[in-house]
Amino acid sequence: MSKVVTLGEIMLRLSPAGCHRFIQVDSFDVIWGGGEANVAVSCANYGHEAYFVSKLPKHEIGQAALNALRRYGVHTDHIARGGDRVGIYYCETGASMRPSKVIYDRANSAIAEADPSDFDFDAIMEGADWFHWSGITPAISDKAAEITRLACEAAKRHGVTVSVDLNFRKKLWTKEKAQSIMRPLMQYVDVCIGNEEDAELCLGFKPDADVEGGETNAEGYKGIFKAMAEEFGFKYVISTLRESFSATHNGWKAMIYNGKEFYESKRYDINPIIDRVGGGDSFSGGIIHGLLTMPTQGEALEFAVAASALKQTIPGDFNLVTVDEVKALAGGSANGRVQR
Repeated sequence: MSKVVTLGEIMLRLSPAGCHRFIQVDSFDVIWGGGEANVAVSCANYGHEAYFVSKLPKHEIGQAALNALRRYGVHTDHIARGGDRVGIYYCETGASMRPSKVIYDRANSAIAEADPSDFDFDAIMEGADWFHWSGITPAISDKAAEITRLACEAAKRHGVTVSVDLNFRKKLWTKEKAQSIMRPLMQYVDVCIGNEEDAELCLGFKPDADVEGGETNAEGYKGIFKAMAEEFGFKYVISTLRESFSATHNGWKAMIYNGKEFYESKRYDINPIIDRVGGGDSFSGGIIHGLLTMPTQGEALEFAVAASALKQTIPGDFNLVTVDEVKALAGGSANGRVQR
């Protein structure tokens, strides 16, 4: 299998049990996760040599984060140790017409204050096949943005395929700041993943579709995919298309463009959603595995969509599924019958 490197922040997620509200409970469940850490776990589950790059404090909470990754086979050799704190976020799971809610407490985390000298990116990218990052990482801090750029430069020096999940987070930065940082970073990117909102806020592209109104007609995306590929030289432009009927009922499909052809996946009706968090990351992990191992972009996309549909039935950030389980769903088995 391939060597896959991801760069970002693993966070401590504190959640009320079930669908309780923050103000109802006296205790929180501890869940580990975060964009690129979630992608690394997916890739490790699919049999790849997955390496997560970050910085964590030397204390026991930092060690607990490290152990969470090791538990699922992610290599932690390139995680620097130091700094004062692990980023925290609180997540309240919504239901029906009540949306999920996230509150961040991540300022001054170890990775936000990490220094370029904490990482030897040439050593990290040596022998790698794929490098993945998301728009969350450069949004954490100016230092993290600089580290992201250095990682991308090293990946290009070593001939590594680079993917980005645009992942705009309005609680971390403005669209103006996002575009000033993200647009220059696109020169290093081969595979661009993002939904319509991400493309507009991070890169300034707007699809011809009423997304808020739930219209996800793929035709509206073709023009924007072509324009993005032309401007930034992407080999693949990929978008998930989510129809939000409620917090626990979504339609889910995706589209991919390789500069020549468009391919639209089949659509899944996810009802009920158990945990949406990490859905996009599980899609990224699936598309990385698909493009590394499958002969066509269509097969790669179907694998990614099936993987992310399954993730949304699993509590927590990590997508804990096997290649065989994903292929069974992508091949048409969506009835949920007991496997005996």
